[in-house]
Amino acid sequence: MSMIRLLLAEDQSMVREALAALLGLEPDIEVVAQVARGDEVLAAAREHEVDVALLDIEMPGMTGIDAAAELHRELPDVKVVVVTTFGRPGYLRRAMESGADAFLVKDAPASQLAEAVRKVLTGERVIDPTLAAAALADGASPLTDREREVLRTAADGSTNAEIAAVLYLSQGTVRNYLSMAIQKMAARNRAEAVRMAREKGWL
Repeated sequence: MSMIRLLLAEDQSMVREALAALLGLEPDIEVVAQVARGDEVLAAAREHEVDVALLDIEMPGMTGIDAAAELHRELPDVKVVVVTTFGRPGYLRRAMESGADAFLVKDAPASQLAEAVRKVLTGERVIDPTLAAAALADGASPLTDREREVLRTAADGSTNAEIAAVLYLSQGTVRNYLSMAIQKMAARNRAEAVRMAREKGWL
């Protein structure tokens, strides 16, 4: 039996260690690397020559979705399983667009995660059926990449001038992107637009 070399990326150490212990009980899976940050995923995957990366979405340094895109670009043979606490349909769509091979909620049984790991190696895609149905019902994000980027930067309460400086845009352009995003979300203000976009997994 050939062992599946697995990378585990999860910022909460207790959750990460529990997942590693449970998956390590599987006869054909070996957890060869663990990281707590999204921006450490690619280097660890290279160093440990992993077959599958199991990525949480919410991580410091880089989200699991961005890490999945980086892996897909740099190490296309590595299969990616994205897990999340938040069953947001927009996350599913973005994860699939970034090249993820599976998308599951974190409270799935370890046996289901292990089965997903095996399936992606045979070329299958594994998606939580409840999330898949919700994603279809919810539709695609109306936000452009730039609007999403401006809204994400505005999420911490930054002023237009601060957002403009971070994204190398003029304040007028920032204002335009924000007003378009607010309009598309049918929100009253930027804070509400941020909250609504987050709830749908669009940020």
